[in-house]
Amino acid sequence: MDNDFVMVLGVLVGALTAPALVSSFSAGRSPRAAIIAFVTGGALVSWAVYNQPNSYSVDGFPDLFVSVVKQLFL
Repeated sequence: MDNDFVMVLGVLVGALTAPALVSSFSAGRSPRAAIIAFVTGGALVSWAVYNQPNSYSVDGFPDLFVSVVKQLFL
């Protein structure tokens, strides 16, 4: 797998866990699935950064996201 794809996937999985965490806490349930997804997203981001240190930045993430989407659909 491409490191850029792993980075984008990890950020997306991590971002999608926020609504699940809020829903679990507001309903009084245990957020097990949301925490597992959050840890998985963090592990994917960590793996991508570990394999390509000093190549990712917050400013460059929109370009990274667009390039990954272009690779997938074009």
